[in-house]
Amino acid sequence: MLAAITYSLQAQWTNTNTDEVPVICLAASGTNFFAGTGGEGVLISADANNGFLWYQTNSGLTSNIIYALAVNGPNLFAGTYGAGVFVSTDSGTSWTSVNSGLSNLKVWALAPFGIGLFAGTEGGLFLSTNNGASWTESDSGLTSSPALAICVSGTKLFAGTPQGVFLSTNGGKNWSAVDSGLSNLFIQCLEPSGENLFAGTTGIFLTTNNGTSWTARDSGLAVDAVVRSLAVSGMNIVAGTWNNGIYLSTNNGTSWTEFNSGMWEQYAIYSFAFDATYLIAGTSWGVWRRPSSDMITSVKDVKSEIPTEFSLSQNYPNPFNPTTTISFALPSRSIVSLKIFDVLGREVSTIVDEELQAGSYIRQWNAANFASGVYFYRLTAGSFVETRKLMMLK
Repeated sequence: MLAAITYSLQAQWTNTNTDEVPVICLAASGTNFFAGTGGEGVLISADANNGFLWYQTNSGLTSNIIYALAVNGPNLFAGTYGAGVFVSTDSGTSWTSVNSGLSNLKVWALAPFGIGLFAGTEGGLFLSTNNGASWTESDSGLTSSPALAICVSGTKLFAGTPQGVFLSTNGGKNWSAVDSGLSNLFIQCLEPSGENLFAGTTGIFLTTNNGTSWTARDSGLAVDAVVRSLAVSGMNIVAGTWNNGIYLSTNNGTSWTEFNSGMWEQYAIYSFAFDATYLIAGTSWGVWRRPSSDMITSVKDVKSEIPTEFSLSQNYPNPFNPTTTISFALPSRSIVSLKIFDVLGREVSTIVDEELQAGSYIRQWNAANFASGVYFYRLTAGSFVETRKLMMLK
């Protein structure tokens, strides 16, 4: 069983500590969030608290590497790396293999289309019209076998491959290349926005004419940003990259701003999911979340977000077992040390020992290998020094 405790700071990401496992895909169904991971199978957050607690739900799965999740009516589908497609009819409680006709079991993408379901695999694109009971190949015209992304826009289907974007206007029977204007054809993700479509590759591209032509929409992105995931809510778009964290656009992709406040590092961002309350990000270091309202309110003068003084907050929870979260704030760039001491004053753990930019930070201490008792944590940043007490109870 996996569980997480987080301490939320305003206008920043907080980590739910899902065993530090890569979270490759996310899906929302009713009040539940599902996460497909690179090693722990499928996780569910079903506590009506928007990704605060996560638990494994793998009964029947024969692979713990999940690259795709899709909700189609009452059914939840999982695409695995090497074991094909599985379906759950009970919100992830149990899974059944549904691979008849699926000639390649490395599944990169899943997408519902009416009563059907498309699966993008290492060996092409497949369609099922009976909830996965059987599959037929549906990739005539695709010049590249791996289908890494599938997108439904109205009655049109788009497929993203290492050789560009392809369009089908007849339910997937035939495909044609639509990549004029794309400077990089290795398509990582596709995301519709009304009648428009965004493509993530090295940079972001937009088409307003069903792929006939594409224009770059990467003002504000790092020049080497490889965009792995996209999510759209109205005029707001979040972009997750392999190498530069998260970016936000509040003007339909015209310009972008960094959206990484609170993250410990610029992790690979594999996926997004959100509802009216929270935006969830699947990363190479577990699940992170922040209020959905930040998509509107966080793009402002960054000076207003920089702390005005040094501070060290009380850890949360306290007492704890075995993991606790410590937050601190820096009004200026500083060489920072955050260390743990026992009651005799002996240093037992170093959490931070590096130079950090001004901002608010959260760090976690896992005391699973330490005895129960009272400990102290000390923050040193420039001339600022503060010590607080914490208690671990097993």
